[in-house]
Amino acid sequence: MRIIIVKDYEELSKRAANILASQIILKPSSVIGLATGSTPIGTYQELVRLYKSGNIDFSEVVTFNLDEYYGLDRYDKQSYYFFMNKYLFSHINIDRKNVHIPDGKAENIYIACKTYEKKIKKAGGIDIQLLGIGRNGHIGFNEPDMKFEALTHLVNLDEDTIKANSRFFNSIEEVPKQAISMGIKTIMNSKKILLLAYGAQKNETIYNMVNGRITPELPASVLQLHPDVTVILDKGAGSLL
Repeated sequence: MRIIIVKDYEELSKRAANILASQIILKPSSVIGLATGSTPIGTYQELVRLYKSGNIDFSEVVTFNLDEYYGLDRYDKQSYYFFMNKYLFSHINIDRKNVHIPDGKAENIYIACKTYEKKIKKAGGIDIQLLGIGRNGHIGFNEPDMKFEALTHLVNLDEDTIKANSRFFNSIEEVPKQAISMGIKTIMNSKKILLLAYGAQKNETIYNMVNGRITPELPASVLQLHPDVTVILDKGAGSLL
């Protein structure tokens, strides 16, 4: 596990974008796993800047998003489909047929999850997976005590996660209680992993992820077993390392 500690969120975003851009330059048809939430917004903004300046081309890139709220239509302003269009896809030359996001309105969740896994496999697997991390150590929407062997599945969200995500909604009651998420095994099958975290509120979680025991109680701890993980932290998130 390679750990990079930078001075602030802006530098974190630039470092992460440069790693993703390098992947695309070296392999234009890269398969990239994408995350949502507040952490990767700066990274996406930097990728858009690199695209507009002519440094990268997304025309052959294939993307798979980590997760989506279950029950939200893709055009709902709180859906991750809407989020990805707002911050990335609407600003670059990606082929929309190469964009994959779990269907939050899927009628048959079991089939939808199996189909998502098949699409990832057909694409050749994920070359690099971008991750954030929750204060309870979740990656994707894989909450504590989630089995490490899980593939894409329907998740019941923890109260901590619902509370944390309520800042994006008008009230906590509006936050969906379930989500479709890539599983831990799906994430671990990625060839490379890039995890981002900022803010002192996550320093203990990061410390335990890096130095603690590997346990489903802290899902991100499993990343200790992956052969190619890069973690970028600001000074706050990395303050206990």
